[in-house]
Amino acid sequence: MAGGVKKPVNIFKLKNLDDPREVFNYKLWFAVFSFGLMGAARGVDEGLISGAFGSKNFQKTIHYSSYSLKDQTNIKANVSAMVQIGSVGGALIAFLVCDRIGRIWATRQLCVIWIIGIAIFMSADGHLGAIYAGRFIAGLGVGQTTVVAPVYLAEIAPASIRGLCTCIFTGFVYLGIVLAYFANYGCSVNLGEKTIARWEVPTSLHLMFATIVLTLSFFQLESPRFLIKKGRDEQAIQNMAHIRHLPTDHPYVVREISAIQLQLQEEEEATMGQGWLGVVKEMFLIPSNFYRIYLGLTSQILSQWSGAGSITLYAVDLFALLGITGTNESLLATAVFGIVKLVAAILCALFLVDVIGRKRSLLIGITLQSIAMIYIASFLTSLPKLGIVKKYAVPKSHKGAATGAIAMIYVSGFGWALGWNSMQYLLTAELFPLRIRAVSTSIVMCFHFANQYGSSRAVPNMLLAKANGGINPSGTFWFFAVVTIFGGIWVWFTIPETAGRDLESMDRLFSLPWYKIGMHGNQVAEEQDAILSEKEAVIERDAGRAHEVENVERV
Repeated sequence: MAGGVKKPVNIFKLKNLDDPREVFNYKLWFAVFSFGLMGAARGVDEGLISGAFGSKNFQKTIHYSSYSLKDQTNIKANVSAMVQIGSVGGALIAFLVCDRIGRIWATRQLCVIWIIGIAIFMSADGHLGAIYAGRFIAGLGVGQTTVVAPVYLAEIAPASIRGLCTCIFTGFVYLGIVLAYFANYGCSVNLGEKTIARWEVPTSLHLMFATIVLTLSFFQLESPRFLIKKGRDEQAIQNMAHIRHLPTDHPYVVREISAIQLQLQEEEEATMGQGWLGVVKEMFLIPSNFYRIYLGLTSQILSQWSGAGSITLYAVDLFALLGITGTNESLLATAVFGIVKLVAAILCALFLVDVIGRKRSLLIGITLQSIAMIYIASFLTSLPKLGIVKKYAVPKSHKGAATGAIAMIYVSGFGWALGWNSMQYLLTAELFPLRIRAVSTSIVMCFHFANQYGSSRAVPNMLLAKANGGINPSGTFWFFAVVTIFGGIWVWFTIPETAGRDLESMDRLFSLPWYKIGMHGNQVAEEQDAILSEKEAVIERDAGRAHEVENVERV
C-alpha cells in the first residue's frame, strides 16, 4: 500500500473495500458522531440570529426603534457578525490548544467558553455592550470547532472514507441550521413575538449542543497522530488499535503507525530550524507547503464572498425582499431552505465526495451556485425599485419570475452545501503535513472567519440603495455571481484531487511546480504510488524468501 487513490467508495458496501472489515466499526462511527456534532455550533448560530434579532421582544429590549435607519443596519450587522469576529480569535487559539493539550482537551475547553458566551448574551438585559461581549466570547469557542473537529476527524478516519467522516461535520452544520430555523418558526407561531421566550428558547440550542459535545468528549480517545507527534508512540498504537477494532500487531495498524512515524521523521529532518521558527519556515519557505497555504487562504476568500453564506445568515430578509411577506411565512421558507442544504450535504457525503472526488463535487456545487446567482441578479435588475423603494412589491406580471428567484435561493443553498461549504473544511483538514497541520488549519480558519465577518458585515450595507452607500440588491448579486464564476475557474486550474489518498502521501500531489499541480499533480502522484508499490512488493518478496531460507537452515 503506497497511499495512492483507491477505487470509488459505495458507502453501503464498505465490506467490499480493501480495508479490513473491522475498521468500519461502532467505535469509529461513535467518534465521528461525537466530533462531527461540533458542526452544529456554527449552524445553530447562523440559523438563529437573524430570526431572534427579528423578534419584537428582542428589538424592544435593545430599544431598536430609537435608532436611525443607518444605525439600525449597523447594529443588526454587528450583532449578527460578532460571533465571526470572536471566531477569528478562536481559530487562532485552536492551534495553540490543539498542539499543546491535544484534540480531546481542546474540545472540552472550547465547549466551556461557548457556554459562558451564550450565558452572557442571554442575560444581557438589553445592554448592547453585553450582547456584543457575549457573542464575541461564544465566537472564541465556536471558532475553535472548525479547527479541532475537522483535524481530529481527518486524523482518525481511514483514507477510503475520510471524505465521508469529515463531511459529517458539515452535515451537522446544516442540522444545526435546520433546528435553529424551525425553533425560530415554532416559537414565533406558538409563543408570539412579544415574549422573551420567543428568542431565548431557540438560543438555548447553543447550550444543549455544547453540553452534549462536552459530555461525549469523555468517551473518546486522543488522536494517534497527535500522540506520535508528542513522542507517545505506545499510547498511539493502543488508540489506533482501539479505533480500528484490531489487535495492536495487526499489519493494518502497524502499517498505518509506521507511515505516520516515517512522515513525521521526514518532516523533522526537512525543518529549517528549531521550535516555532522552524515551523514557520517549514510553512512558508518550503514551496509545496506554501502552495497548500495559498490554496487554503484563497478558497476561503472565494467561498465566503460567493454570497451563499450571507444568504444563510440573512435568509429571512432576502425571502421578504423577493416577495414572501409575513414573519411566519419568511421563517417557514427559511426553515425549508435549511432542509434543502442539509439534504445536499448528506448527498455530498454519501454519494459524491469519496466517489467522484472532491474537485468534481466542488465544481458541480459552484456551477449550481453560479446559475442561481445570475438568475437572481437578472431578476433584481429587471425590477430596480425592489428593495430600494419602501413598500414596493413585486408586480403581478413578475410573480412567476419572482417564484423562480425564490427557487434559485434554494438552488444556491444546494450548490453551496455540495461545493464550497463541504470542501472548505475537508480540504483544509487533509492538505497539510502532520507537523504543521494544526497551525496551518488555524491560519486558514482565521482567514475563514475574517472573510465571513467581512461578508456578513458588508451585505446589509451592500443591499442598500446607491444613494445610501450601497450597490443595490441587483449589484450585490451580480458581485456574488462574478466571484462564484471566478472561483470555479480557479478550482479547475489549481486544486488537485485528494480523494482516497492517505494523509501521509499528500506530499506527492505537490511535487510539481505550482502552476502544474492543479492539472497534473494527480498523474505524477499516481506514478510515484506505482513505483513505491513495486518497491514494497520487492521488499516483501525478499523478506519472505529470507524467512524461508532461515526456516530451511533451522531444519
